[in-house]
Amino acid sequence: MKKLVNYLLQGVLYIAPLGITAYIIYGTFTLLDGFSQQLITKFFDIKIPGLGVFTLLIFLILVGILGKTFIAQPLKLVFNRIIERIPLLNFIYTAFNDLFKAFVGKEKKFDKPVLVKVNLNSDLEKLGFITEENLELLNETDKVAVYFPHSYNFSGELFIVPRVNIKSVNIKSSDVMKFIVSAGLTGWEKA
Repeated sequence: MKKLVNYLLQGVLYIAPLGITAYIIYGTFTLLDGFSQQLITKFFDIKIPGLGVFTLLIFLILVGILGKTFIAQPLKLVFNRIIERIPLLNFIYTAFNDLFKAFVGKEKKFDKPVLVKVNLNSDLEKLGFITEENLELLNETDKVAVYFPHSYNFSGELFIVPRVNIKSVNIKSSDVMKFIVSAGLTGWEKA
């Protein structure tokens, strides 16, 4: 019984953010659609289907602009100052923050897919991504850092690899990532 309650709570934790977001967007859509339809009908005596969707898009864009400029920056500064004062939390937050920035941030790191010769005695190669080319900190001038994602998982390993064992791959990074994570089952996008 305790396990079932635990699973129930886990399910709520996974679904709650999505459900709450969907509910808020639906409620906002209903409110804006009704309000905008009433205004248009009152002043112009016409009914425009889909006006609520357009109004919701404009509203979300305005909220995004306001949130990004006036709300998010100050809150982000306060949040970062609090995180910096808690050592373990700072370590975990920084690691995950850097990982997410590597995928979607301005400083994308997984944009250089490569094939790496893993075994010099055979033709065994592994797909990965160069994440850092300057390894002077490690006193390694002829090596680069290559990240190898695991298949069917969101984890991977970082290897320091000699440059001579690396071949650039002329394929979109997102396609290479899908190919690796799916264990080669997704195939390549047809050009």
